[in-house]
Amino acid sequence: MTSGRAVVIGASHAGAQLSAQLRSSGWDGDIVLIGDEPYLPYHRPPMSKTYLADTVGIDDLLIRGTEFYEKQNIRVRRARVERIDRAEQRVVLSDGESLSYDRLALCTGARPVRLGIPGAELRGVYYLRTAEDVEAIRADVPGSRRAVIVGGGYIGLETAASLRKLGLDVTVVEAADRVLQRVTAPEVSDFFRRIHEAEGVHVRTDAAVVGFEGDDGTGRVAAVRLADGEMVPADFVIVGIGVRPNVELAHEAGLAVEDGIVVDAQGRTSDPRITAAGDCVTYHDVRYGKTRLESVPSAGEQAKVAAATMCGKETTISALPWFWSDQYDLKLQIAGLNTGYDTVVLRGDPTTDREFACFYLRAGDLIAADCVNRPQEFMFSKRVLAQSLPVDRGALADLDVPIASQLAAVRSKTTP
Repeated sequence: MTSGRAVVIGASHAGAQLSAQLRSSGWDGDIVLIGDEPYLPYHRPPMSKTYLADTVGIDDLLIRGTEFYEKQNIRVRRARVERIDRAEQRVVLSDGESLSYDRLALCTGARPVRLGIPGAELRGVYYLRTAEDVEAIRADVPGSRRAVIVGGGYIGLETAASLRKLGLDVTVVEAADRVLQRVTAPEVSDFFRRIHEAEGVHVRTDAAVVGFEGDDGTGRVAAVRLADGEMVPADFVIVGIGVRPNVELAHEAGLAVEDGIVVDAQGRTSDPRITAAGDCVTYHDVRYGKTRLESVPSAGEQAKVAAATMCGKETTISALPWFWSDQYDLKLQIAGLNTGYDTVVLRGDPTTDREFACFYLRAGDLIAADCVNRPQEFMFSKRVLAQSLPVDRGALADLDVPIASQLAAVRSKTTP
């Protein structure tokens, strides 16, 4: 089917890609992209970096400009969807309007996990996800000296780096015994802690936040209270402790939901007229099993597949998951998922250097890699993982064996 009306809920990375891909895949009917932010779809990774630092404007971050949507005859509707009526094939908007659809795509993304502790509603306590979140934080920076970041994951550490560049005194508070505990090996965690402390960030681990204390005169946050009773002074606080997929619309419409909206390899939900893509989706990855990814590249891949499915074409979600994080002069590039690794191989010395690679192996096979300022190791890892090729553990760790020669060897094995 390539005619009728296609409705895309969510002006996210996935939503922007899916609506554009629909046109290039042959959809010649109406396309309506619905988003509840006041902007066209924009790149979100810079929110904790260049946008927070106020070195770029929102127009610089738009995935596509107004002229693209006009030229492609994609209608962008700024509204919130309240309900999906599958029986009538309609979506009901918050302003009372309803839109019929022949095909529907859910690209509803995710939202920050919020802290339900005393003082969480004080002014000056922020979450960082949208452009409006960042604009509120930026407004506080000029009159502030001390910032506390709750959460030592990627978003927390990226934000810490940005705020240090702006000259603030920054404390990162993490409840686990190391930063990045859920996503990296201890060696990588220790590296990032070393770098941040060298840059002047105070890193507190094994430190549970139990409340925020306010300034009685202003109603603003003034300190972060830890479980041991310590009070960490703060002019403002940014909470970054993870996200939850926005699955409520799908769940209320009776679609299958397990952590995310369940889709098959073609991006179809349990209703064949409805697809889904992005951070809100759970699917079976051919390499890693049941997966929900919070990744811009994966959102784009899923969106392309879902758009093809909506146009009656058969493609599958198969691209290797990969991610990145920018902190100071460091570019971390991650290939694959390290869940279930049993061995770590280091290339370079993360205790002294500012560049190295950490390879994750399971039963001798490479399953993931963290590459800091090591683009060749990243490309090598992507190629090995994509082709399920064997690796030489000794050569991986040996800096005298150029990774380029190992990459050449891998390529030769894949060349007919």
